[in-house]
Amino acid sequence: MPVFITLSTTLRDCVPGYSPAQGLSIAWEGPITTGQLAEKIGLPVQEIKIIMHNGRYANLEQAVHNGDRVGYFPAIGGG
Repeated sequence: MPVFITLSTTLRDCVPGYSPAQGLSIAWEGPITTGQLAEKIGLPVQEIKIIMHNGRYANLEQAVHNGDRVGYFPAIGGG
């Protein structure tokens, strides 16, 4: 079962062909962290400010398993 990934705002532009309506599903062999997963799909890790893993806050060292849901968010400013 693959990992389901969602990207927010400017991070979407980092993954060619990313569809906000569908998200992204990928599968792999072996252990992986949220940081390694981000690099694998081409996200600039320094741009990631919030990671959600299965609905909970996570860091770049969080282990990811098949079937998990991971969301990446950049810093968001407003005025």
